[in-house]
Amino acid sequence: MVKVADVAEKKPAARRDWTKGNILPNLLSLAWPMMIGSMLNTLGPVVDMIWVGKLGAASVAGVGVATILVQLLDMLKMGLDQGTRALIARSAGAGDEHGATNAALQGYVVTIGFAAIVGTLGVIFAGPIMTLMGLSPEVVARGAPYMRIQFVGILIMGLVRQNEGTMYASGDTINPMRIAIIYRLSHIILDPFLIFGWWIFPRLETSGAAYANLIAQSLGAGIGLWFLINGYSRLRLNFKGFRPDANMIWRIVKIGVPASITGIERNFGQLAITWFVVPFGTAAVAAHSVIQRVEQFVQMPGQGLGQASGIMAAQSLGAKQPERAEKTGWLGATLYSGVMVIAAVVLWFWAENIVRIFNSEPQLVKIAAAFIRIQSIGYLVNGFAVVLQQCLTSTGDTIIPAGVVLFSIFAVQIPAAFFLTRYTGLGVNGTRWAIVASTFVTATAYATYFKLGRWKRTRV
Repeated sequence: MVKVADVAEKKPAARRDWTKGNILPNLLSLAWPMMIGSMLNTLGPVVDMIWVGKLGAASVAGVGVATILVQLLDMLKMGLDQGTRALIARSAGAGDEHGATNAALQGYVVTIGFAAIVGTLGVIFAGPIMTLMGLSPEVVARGAPYMRIQFVGILIMGLVRQNEGTMYASGDTINPMRIAIIYRLSHIILDPFLIFGWWIFPRLETSGAAYANLIAQSLGAGIGLWFLINGYSRLRLNFKGFRPDANMIWRIVKIGVPASITGIERNFGQLAITWFVVPFGTAAVAAHSVIQRVEQFVQMPGQGLGQASGIMAAQSLGAKQPERAEKTGWLGATLYSGVMVIAAVVLWFWAENIVRIFNSEPQLVKIAAAFIRIQSIGYLVNGFAVVLQQCLTSTGDTIIPAGVVLFSIFAVQIPAAFFLTRYTGLGVNGTRWAIVASTFVTATAYATYFKLGRWKRTRV
């Protein structure tokens, strides 16, 4: 059913053993392609917002809110992806390539089944959901078409992540970066042609941004599958004679569902913040949308470092080296924090200039710049919140992160946002202070649990 590729000559780095040698050089070698890949994956939505920003604040707000809603449901699948990656990484660390490839193949079953259900529901209910958010008709009119197309392409997005996750978890980060370069450049090039109707293309406005993303991701999904099927990564997938493995799918679901809940909780927190922002007007909603793109781009290099730390920690546990796994987590969190401190300084002093890249309306710039400066305070500890969670979920310990995020969102962030926006003079800026408070609580909880070490005994 499954063949293991002997690809040492094609791609020596794909067969490197990350459980041996000095941790810091290994972590950096594994992380830098993931950093670039993560930045490229975020660059697509950022470029979308830059071009959409030229259509006006209503378009910015519509696309921004639509993205939050799509991500809220997509987090279900991303959690299940964590289950697949944990099993692949553990097997790879233990030298069990058959187990790793079987986990990867079963991940495609989960991806297809999820997309069929969620994609259909998303297309049907896109408009009503946005209307329930209390948005103006103009914002709904701009955002709903974008949202529907995103849901049409949710299978393609799932395949891209499944391909990428399979390569990452097995220890190959170079090929996903190469693929991301190809399809994200395609996305960037297509965007203005489809949004504004350049050359022979129709003017599709916000829908054009969604179609550009869909076309580019289709290219990325095809290339990724070609790499895996033809043995250009560490694992070679052969679908001949393939059958679903109920036991493996159950293991993926058992690990992935708590991770899905974690993602939903986090995105529900974002959705709740949006509800608190909406009464302050379209400019505030647009500013909220802009800062989300800025934050995603700024945090992506660190996200790559966090994912690399998680993969190395999981492979170390698979190789029965728990102390190495713990050292990897602390090192990754420290490095990420250093990167985010630098980012915080840059954002603090150049906030207005950064916002104007997306939109130059004075009210929007004023609100978004204030948002950026407040949230940059949370960057001081964000490394521990992000990297340590990645280590926990990548090693298969997904229940504790779900509990931590549940508490930080529902006991800290939402109540704080409610109080600060209504009963203080902070106004809409109260939403950002609530997020900062939640970040500090999350970082403290993860650091404490990680130090206790119970996660090192998690079985998958």
